[in-house]
Amino acid sequence: MVQLLKNHKTLPVRKVPDYLIAEMIDGKPYYYKNYKQVLNKKKTLDDIIGASTLQGFIINYLTRLLHTLPEDDFHLFLNETGIHIDVNNNLSGDILVFDASKPLVIDAHYANQPPLINIEIDVNIALEQEDEKDYIFKKTQKLLDFGVEKVIWVLTKSQKVIVATPSENWLIISWDKDIEMLKGITFNIAAYLKKKGVL
Repeated sequence: MVQLLKNHKTLPVRKVPDYLIAEMIDGKPYYYKNYKQVLNKKKTLDDIIGASTLQGFIINYLTRLLHTLPEDDFHLFLNETGIHIDVNNNLSGDILVFDASKPLVIDAHYANQPPLINIEIDVNIALEQEDEKDYIFKKTQKLLDFGVEKVIWVLTKSQKVIVATPSENWLIISWDKDIEMLKGITFNIAAYLKKKGVL
């Protein structure tokens, strides 16, 4: 038995390249969902970071509503724009709305100011040692602590919407209800999908 252990060779641990890191929370890297298929050369990075048609449809719906905001008052960012909180925390958002009256550096780096609203459509992270709920709560709290005024999660599988603000209890709402994004702008995902013949 001792001899067998002596001759046993452990396989080297393969380092995951940085380009497969979707986010960093408290110094821990979170990789894109299905990143192992990229490592095994079964998929490319482009294959795993794209949204589904349902996710894209919902993003398009919410974006159209937000485009009614005065352009001089708000900045609207899409496509997983990055948010740099500190050296150990780099997050991203599917839809970010910034207050244009507050300074925001526009350059080749992540935003280092909190948006008014961060909207997420589903979780596109490989969660190997924690469940989806824990990840959602951890990221949401990190964003609120940074100064984001409202975090909204649209979860297509459960057809629920989580609305979190720093000063009130977080809400879990069925997506067939009218939900406020900003004052005067509400959305109802189920109603929109039915109107468009998706549901």
